[in-house]
Amino acid sequence: MKELELKYGCNPNQKPAKVYMEEGELPFTVLNGRPGYINLLDAMNSWQLVRELKKATGLPAAASFKHVSPAGAAVAVPLSNVLQKVYFVEGVELSPVATAYIRARGADRMSSYGDFVALSDECDAQTASFLKREVSDGIIAPSYSAEALEILKTKRKGSYLVIQMDPAYEPPAVETKQVFGVTFSQKRNDVAITEDCLKDIATKAKDLPSAAKRDLLIALITLKYTQSNSVCYTYDGQAIGIGAGQQSRVHCTRLAGGKADRWFLRQSPQVLNLPFKEEVRRPDRDNAIDVYIGDEWEDLLETDDWKRVFKEKPPVFTAEEKKAWLAKAAHGVCLGSDAFFPFGDNIERAHKSGVQYVAQTGGSIRDDNVIETADKYGMTMAMTHIRLFHH
Repeated sequence: MKELELKYGCNPNQKPAKVYMEEGELPFTVLNGRPGYINLLDAMNSWQLVRELKKATGLPAAASFKHVSPAGAAVAVPLSNVLQKVYFVEGVELSPVATAYIRARGADRMSSYGDFVALSDECDAQTASFLKREVSDGIIAPSYSAEALEILKTKRKGSYLVIQMDPAYEPPAVETKQVFGVTFSQKRNDVAITEDCLKDIATKAKDLPSAAKRDLLIALITLKYTQSNSVCYTYDGQAIGIGAGQQSRVHCTRLAGGKADRWFLRQSPQVLNLPFKEEVRRPDRDNAIDVYIGDEWEDLLETDDWKRVFKEKPPVFTAEEKKAWLAKAAHGVCLGSDAFFPFGDNIERAHKSGVQYVAQTGGSIRDDNVIETADKYGMTMAMTHIRLFHH
């Protein structure tokens, strides 16, 4: 098929809308549902991300996209017992692709609500079953098992969007788009993100373990498909905090750092032992956990709203307790940036979230200040000399 009519453009009033190929056939097939404009933007960006993650790491990869930026991205690193509980898969033996998806969805469950999913490998029945119970708009993968496809076709009253991507497809070297009637053209960003990007280490500390190299590659490849400015915190084979589309880089670092902190706090005994009512649905649990971890909890205790989700009133998770848990749990975190850090304040904020390894473009007139700040905390920082802006 050369052309596909869409429901509408970015908004319902933007009709007609379609996607088409100037040459050849569309590289994907819609197996179920009817795509919208944003659905396909998410699908095309997320597919590129997981394809590159698989190529760079050799592991099945998954991504969870919202509004053309990833909420989470991960590769198939086995889950600890604690993460199994945090991700609601206790005692389940997971396939590699299901593991990658569970991790990607678990990076920032609040942001992943209503996401678009991408898988680097065939979607199996187990992954489809997990996806069926989540609030999601669609999925793209290179193939689907017969059982997986049948499961997905029952989601959202049969309207769930299922797209099969041709894994052999390679786009032209030059890409174009129109803005306000003006056509833009540029060479596609086909720069390869490999361990070679991490060879120029500018700090006194030079140690870069294999797990850190893997996680820095995950951060950089994730950033390649994140709306800029952007930074990404990664740990244990997955993104744990993504800050996208901020005008100031330190605001990206703070935003992503706050998400990384919440990822660690979700693993604390205080959160793991919350007395939820059995009938409370997963999204409501996620919302309640976010409130409990945040600054609004003490205000909520002054009302009876907590009774909707909890059997009994949970104790306050104090600021001192949170700080102590993060000091204990958040170590060895990786941080990637899609451009150079202009000031050392980004490194100061990263340190608060346990960052030990950094990959950034380099080339700022204040590189010396940034390196000095990293040296103060014994961080290892690689200069990639590659900018990864994405718009």
